[in-house]
Amino acid sequence: MSVDVPRSIVLLRHAKADWPDVADHERPLADRGRKDAPLVGEWLASHGITPGLTFCSTAARTRETWKLIAPRLPRRPRTVYEDRLYEASPGEIIAVINETPDEVRDLLVVGHNPGIQGVAEHLAGSGDHEAGEHMSRHGFPTSALAVITFEGDWKAVEPGTGRLAHHWSPHE
Repeated sequence: MSVDVPRSIVLLRHAKADWPDVADHERPLADRGRKDAPLVGEWLASHGITPGLTFCSTAARTRETWKLIAPRLPRRPRTVYEDRLYEASPGEIIAVINETPDEVRDLLVVGHNPGIQGVAEHLAGSGDHEAGEHMSRHGFPTSALAVITFEGDWKAVEPGTGRLAHHWSPHE
């Protein structure tokens, strides 16, 4: 795939998690999270966003979020469960994004805050003013997503290189 092809990164915070007496990494989704996650898949499908690859944190709540989203997409992308996304900083998340194969046009990253919101803020050098205002006003609640578009090689993704195209959450 040519490096001048438009690409997108969907940055998704996992759905609402429960707080049972388990290690943080093993926390499951709450009932609200199980209701919200399929809505994310429906939103992606209705906006014509079908990732070619999903990087998903290995935490239980991110894996469960992804498993509820995937059936709502027109086709299921290849999925890589990535340990480095758990408790990752924006820089660590960008490092994972930089490893995306060139043939992938649209990428979905399922992770955690504050890293996911930080990456969205760092990458969005420009973009839809309304989406930017929305993200500033609402932050990144559970099940929120940001779509960042850019042109170029995945290895060149760095702060300021993208355009914020959408910011959405099921509870708006």
